[in-house]
Amino acid sequence: MKRQVYNDLIVWKNLPASRRKPLILEGARQTGKTWLARELGRREFETFVEINFEQMTELRPLFETNFDLTRILMTIQAVTGKKVNAGTTLLFFDEIQFARRGLLSLKYFLDQMPELHIIAAGSLLGLIDHQDDSFPVGKVSFQRIYPLCFSEFLDAIGRDGLAEMLKNGDFIATDTFAATFTDLLRQYYFVGGMPEAVKTYAEQMDYNAVRQVQNEILKSYEKDFSNHPPKEIVKRMILLWESIPSQLAKENKKFVYTAVKNGARARDFETAIQWLCDAGVVYKVTRVRSGEIPLKGFEDIDSFKLYTLDIGLHAAMCGLEASTLVQGNDFFMQYKGAMTEQFVLQELRRIENTEIHYWTPDESRAEIDFVLQYKGEVIPIEVKAERHLKAKSIGIYIKQNNPRRVIRTSLAPYQKGDTVTDIPLFALADAVERGR
Repeated sequence: MKRQVYNDLIVWKNLPASRRKPLILEGARQTGKTWLARELGRREFETFVEINFEQMTELRPLFETNFDLTRILMTIQAVTGKKVNAGTTLLFFDEIQFARRGLLSLKYFLDQMPELHIIAAGSLLGLIDHQDDSFPVGKVSFQRIYPLCFSEFLDAIGRDGLAEMLKNGDFIATDTFAATFTDLLRQYYFVGGMPEAVKTYAEQMDYNAVRQVQNEILKSYEKDFSNHPPKEIVKRMILLWESIPSQLAKENKKFVYTAVKNGARARDFETAIQWLCDAGVVYKVTRVRSGEIPLKGFEDIDSFKLYTLDIGLHAAMCGLEASTLVQGNDFFMQYKGAMTEQFVLQELRRIENTEIHYWTPDESRAEIDFVLQYKGEVIPIEVKAERHLKAKSIGIYIKQNNPRRVIRTSLAPYQKGDTVTDIPLFALADAVERGR
């Protein structure tokens, strides 16, 4: 399975010791953090040493007595039977939240043994709730891991030629194969980008097997909700999590607290929302009133939308069947807007150093689905589920904000206009990165 983030890990690996810090892989559970660390260790190092603190319970007290690295490494070598050599070994601490003072130990590895390559990973909820640790501020680097994007999905199921078309921005070719891309996009709407779900689909081509994997992931998330946050927050987190599909199904997808629970107010659920966002399972997109830089200066923090981390999990939460999504029956037609927005948000999230909002003015009902601040430019993106391209909101946005370019994304072919450029849904993220 090819992951685009693997190239970023290679860059980290090759940094000089004076600039390289221990790396924490961030991301929701089962997005592929452990697999990536193992793959890096297998392919790029002479020795790979993995310590899973959830499973290897005898090593959980490893850092409690002191941070004597000689003692620590001798213990690791005795347990694993592998020699740890700076420069040729990748040392991987998985589920590091189970080791008391495990996060703090990364500071001492950096200060005393900077030549040693160390990666750490764990449940984001567990890391947030790891109250016994002083976090090693300034002593670690971070790499966010997301579910597989659409082009990675194509690679995984053996359609790497199509993935290469997207990466190269070959719109003549993508228009030629538009029907194929559209069919595969519907498959991705069901399967999503969780690595185990994609692997299952690639190997078995069985939607029922994929849905079973997705349901197991959803159960593991709810279990994780129960393990870490304060008990009074857990029930609210689950209520919020389960409400997201219905919130996005509304014509106005702005999050409404009373849709979670009758009489609910912001103060009842603000903390629960923050926990879900910090865990990486929910994306929060806030409103801006203007399309000027900096977008943060025009942010309305009380108006926002919530999206899940993965479109396949989103489909599973909705109970959408494969026949509904892939064949495009009437029920899917009613829900296609929500699924399409979820897809677009998920694709845009993988673009580094991007700030994502949505826009509505104060005086009208116009709305632009996503507004990005990227490389010193504000890019409005209007999302259409199929080929219907009428969009009054674009005209209002252009009149008020005078943007250099506007992107309209749908299933219509690529067409560059003076201000508005039409980009197929399946090619959107690559086109934004190239400035098309």
